[in-house]
Amino acid sequence: MGHTVNDFIHDLHWEQIPNGVQIATRMALLDLLGVAASGTATDLSKIIRNHAVRHFGSGSESGVRMLFDGRECSIPGAALAGGMLIDSVDAHDGYKPTKGHIGCGVLPAALAFSESVKDTTEAELLTRILIGYEIGARAGISLHATACDYHTSGAWVALAVAAIGARSLKLDHTQTREALGIAEYHGPRSQMMRCIDHPTMLKDGSGWGSMAGCSAALLAQDGFTGAPAITIEDDEVRHLWSDLGTRWMIGEQYVKAYPVCRWAQPAIAGVMAIKERHSFSHQQIKRIEIGTFHESKRLAVRRPDTTEQAQYSLPFPTAAAIVHSDVGVEHIDGDGLKNPAVLRLSEMIELVEVEEYNQCFPQRRKSNVVIELHGGSRLESGTIEAAGDPEMPFSAEVLEQKFMRFAGKPLGEVKAEKLKQTVLQLGEGSTLGVINTLIY
Repeated sequence: MGHTVNDFIHDLHWEQIPNGVQIATRMALLDLLGVAASGTATDLSKIIRNHAVRHFGSGSESGVRMLFDGRECSIPGAALAGGMLIDSVDAHDGYKPTKGHIGCGVLPAALAFSESVKDTTEAELLTRILIGYEIGARAGISLHATACDYHTSGAWVALAVAAIGARSLKLDHTQTREALGIAEYHGPRSQMMRCIDHPTMLKDGSGWGSMAGCSAALLAQDGFTGAPAITIEDDEVRHLWSDLGTRWMIGEQYVKAYPVCRWAQPAIAGVMAIKERHSFSHQQIKRIEIGTFHESKRLAVRRPDTTEQAQYSLPFPTAAAIVHSDVGVEHIDGDGLKNPAVLRLSEMIELVEVEEYNQCFPQRRKSNVVIELHGGSRLESGTIEAAGDPEMPFSAEVLEQKFMRFAGKPLGEVKAEKLKQTVLQLGEGSTLGVINTLIY
């Protein structure tokens, strides 16, 4: 491996980073923390956090706290628990070219290593997060270009996290190369469409990838070998890494408005557009048709029994949007799964695959919605895409509102507001003491 990737991992400094990229990093952190806070009530997160405490013991020297929990476990255990905590509510950011997510695996690993290295500054934490996004985005593109199957994000999140670990542990260039190779080999290349067709707590593999990446860095520190990382070093993909430090892919992430799969959100946007233009009640609806792309059509659960099934559904959250004029966590979990009006509409929705939409996926995700009323009216959204893509980014104000919407209830409005302000100003502190009091 040439020194380009290695140097980027070890030599990047916060003051070198353009101001717009610094802001994007803070906003990514804010969004992830809001989603993480909302996930603390899910069964998935409770199970995995208890699992990490019981089976990923910290030992006497390396105990770190779990995000929004405070109990100690090992670095890999905290990364596993934190990644799955964020992934338990499908409202975190993602990257269209890889059809997956970077931040949910990167953040808990960056926090865990920062807990372990007690003198970490605010700027250093932000730099590690940024490095994770930049390595993760390119690793994801590279792996998709060289592997025949559609695998979960954990496969390439592992490399992003190994990079964070290598920097945090101050590994030398040889050790860093080994860490990336170990992470690539051990990253979970799980079948993503299996979890689309059969939604469970497995989700996107991000927590497992985060755990694997942490372990890779720690193993490399101890002399374990695993190089090369083919997704970095192979001649076929080497060009993908040439723009590190000049093209900042953290600014190319999309942000979700709602806690469900991104593939369902264009249809939700279509419903919202129709409701803005027309006044009608859900009782008036006779028929609903959603035109969408193939992968979105496979989000087919109509009567979800679990929040995972609701998050990987197209008809159910679209029906919830019609009934509630919103899709919040409360609508895709608990009693929200039993709402009779939502279930009635979910059952009547017809999903139609549109070849035009297939052709532009994954770079663009399009849908259209048609609602027919009993009186004969036909209401149409037309072709629509969800806001929050890098081509249609949310404003800082909208992102801050989203944070409060997700974090306000679980943390309390006062604490959530303090955390928001802390993250927005992050970068000058010599320690992480202030933010740590709010996230553990």
